[in-house]
Amino acid sequence: MMRSICFGILLALATGFFVRGCRDRLRLMLAGRSEARRDRLWERLRGVVVYAFGQRRVLRRKFGRNHFIIFWAFMVLLLANGEFVASGLNPAWSLDFLPQALLCPLRFLFDAVSLLALLAVGAAALRRIFFPPDYLESRYVSARSGEAFLILGFIALLMLAYFVLNGARIALGSMPNAFWMPVSRMAGHFLGGLSPRTLHGVAECAWWLHAVVLLAFMNVLPRSKHMHILTVIPNIFFRKLEQPDLPPREDFSSGTAFGVADSKDFTWKDLLDTFSCAECGRCQEVCPAFQTGKPLSPRDIVHNIKIHLLAEGKLGQLVGAFGEGHCSGEELWSCTACGACQNICPALVEHPGKILRMRRFLVEMQAHFPEELYGFFENMEQRGNPWGIMPAERDRWAAAQTVREFVPGKTEWLVYVGCAGAFDTRCQQVLRALCRILDAAGLNWGTLGNAELCCGESLRRLGNEYMFEKMAQENARCLQEHGVGKVMTVCPHCFSTLKNDYRAYGADFEVWHHSQVLAHLAQSGRLRLAPADRWGKVLYHDPCTLGRHNREFAAPRAVVAASCGQMPLEFPRHGEEGFCCGAGGGRMWMEESTGERINRTRLREGLALAPDTLCTACPYCLIMLEDAAKDEGLDLKVRDIAEITAQALQEAG
Repeated sequence: MMRSICFGILLALATGFFVRGCRDRLRLMLAGRSEARRDRLWERLRGVVVYAFGQRRVLRRKFGRNHFIIFWAFMVLLLANGEFVASGLNPAWSLDFLPQALLCPLRFLFDAVSLLALLAVGAAALRRIFFPPDYLESRYVSARSGEAFLILGFIALLMLAYFVLNGARIALGSMPNAFWMPVSRMAGHFLGGLSPRTLHGVAECAWWLHAVVLLAFMNVLPRSKHMHILTVIPNIFFRKLEQPDLPPREDFSSGTAFGVADSKDFTWKDLLDTFSCAECGRCQEVCPAFQTGKPLSPRDIVHNIKIHLLAEGKLGQLVGAFGEGHCSGEELWSCTACGACQNICPALVEHPGKILRMRRFLVEMQAHFPEELYGFFENMEQRGNPWGIMPAERDRWAAAQTVREFVPGKTEWLVYVGCAGAFDTRCQQVLRALCRILDAAGLNWGTLGNAELCCGESLRRLGNEYMFEKMAQENARCLQEHGVGKVMTVCPHCFSTLKNDYRAYGADFEVWHHSQVLAHLAQSGRLRLAPADRWGKVLYHDPCTLGRHNREFAAPRAVVAASCGQMPLEFPRHGEEGFCCGAGGGRMWMEESTGERINRTRLREGLALAPDTLCTACPYCLIMLEDAAKDEGLDLKVRDIAEITAQALQEAG
């Protein structure tokens, strides 16, 4: 009776502290801006099953199996710990009321799962002590942190106390169903030589150890990074369902502040992200900026937002300074918006959107951005393209061949040339190759010539939402006035912007990337291709915007296979895990002055395969990889898939 009273008092106190800790975090989270995240209920529930209970992204790394075991041990032992707490309040409250056919397998399951959890915790501790992977380390987090070992120690103590308690009871002969508890029975065997009085003492000590550790563990959760145990399931449920993850529009009415300067300027879901981050470091392991020595770590960005939020205004402005609880401009401008961090995160934290909104604050509220962007923004505002070339010269790329004008109501396909195709001499070769292919296939196509406008993708990624908004509205209106039904682009950035971002501006047309069109033409037999062997071993590089953001991996590979007679070689990191060329997120227009150049890092990764030709499906990637090959002094052919297809078409006569 005395034990029940003491435990009841401790439980009430611990529960009160736990509720207070959760309430404080919830209050901070709800201080964020409102955002609707309750649509498509069944899709959200399916995501919880796949990503939370199925641990899909956790299992993408080999050691994820260890976390999978700990997670499911936690889930299974919720029932066992529920019985422990109930019986602590009243010894008569236990699972013994269940029929033996159910109770016995449950006892076996609790025993087996407790052993697996103990082994998994031991493996995790040894890994952190002797073999900590690089991605566990950051400026503010250590693989050998006291908090990590405290949590692992708590779990280990709970399992050991469970075995000792049940072992002592088995040795006393007071534990029914002992046959179904092999590990506890083994513990009972070791304790069997003790006197009954000593066994009672051992059982009582083990019971109180289990009780105190359980209550302490419960109260550590809301006050540490391990709060993700409580928040990750709702975080996955409230994830963004759109693919790709589109930036929100700004309200440009008078007196409105733009972007994010303070942690509470984020939405409640952004703040939930910060409490759901397990700080595992997988995001920085795949981040091209971090991996090439830039100051950005996606994990640190999320960590700093959380620290700033918890400080409740005591750290000043979130954006601009450097250090824990702040996000510096150097960090924010290093991001290539490749989405690798968000794609790998087991908790489905949305990193890139947070970086973009802080960039918006720097650009639109403080006019504080890298020097080279002054020229870029001026070119876009005055001449409507990043190169700063007169708009009247937009169609000069086609001077060497016949290019049709798009005629409303008669032309089926609009070939959206894009700024790279119009103004970059290297990318113009790709456009000319594409035109020859479309003519050979008999497609009814045309261009807008000088009436075409820049899609504004780089403006949006660089945080200049005001200029993007004006450009997008004008461009969408132009396309609608021409009655465009189908659009084909060579640039994945134009493809994604026209297809996804422009929906908010009333755009209602099909958008195809040229890889998709070429794959369809080749597979339908509308192109006579003679696979050309002049390219040798072809290595394919996935553009982030086409692949990871828009899930198109198969089409460009099918084009290479049809044009070369075999599937291309693959980088070690390819498909969903492809590594960025370094030009995304507006970085195409900025210099890399810190660390290794991302494009050279990407190129060197593929050189081990000894390719003869490096192939891609993006003008930015083409430029970056060709520059990297020149910097390395390599005689390596770098081609777009359209150029390879045009050669195969020529070979076929």
